[in-house]
Amino acid sequence: MNISYRDTHTFRAEDLEALFLSVNWSSGHFPEKLVIAMQNFETVYTAWDGEKLVGLISAMDDGIMTAYIHYLLVHPDYQGSGIGKALVEQMKTKYADYLRIVLIAYNKECGFYESCGFRRETESSPMFITELWT
Repeated sequence: MNISYRDTHTFRAEDLEALFLSVNWSSGHFPEKLVIAMQNFETVYTAWDGEKLVGLISAMDDGIMTAYIHYLLVHPDYQGSGIGKALVEQMKTKYADYLRIVLIAYNKECGFYESCGFRRETESSPMFITELWT
């Protein structure tokens, strides 16, 4: 496995569809929308095994204080190999001067994010209006 990392906003719909559906995220059913979404994120880092997209992290920010990590996903065949942590580290480096980096984690993933330096907030809860089921 020879993983390369890229800073990119340009994707083929089928690459995003395959990655998102590999982790059972309903966003994968809307690959054309994902292509546009990736173009609109401030920051997108990716992991590739040759020409196969195997990991992705994206963030929005306000330009000075707060960055919000929206997507972090790694293809199941590559999970546990350090790709997720490498992608998080790239975001932490990019936003090192910001006062806050925020994300919403599924409960089963909190341990991973805690190992990356995030902590659970006890004074607030995420809230959504969504059409997505995962």
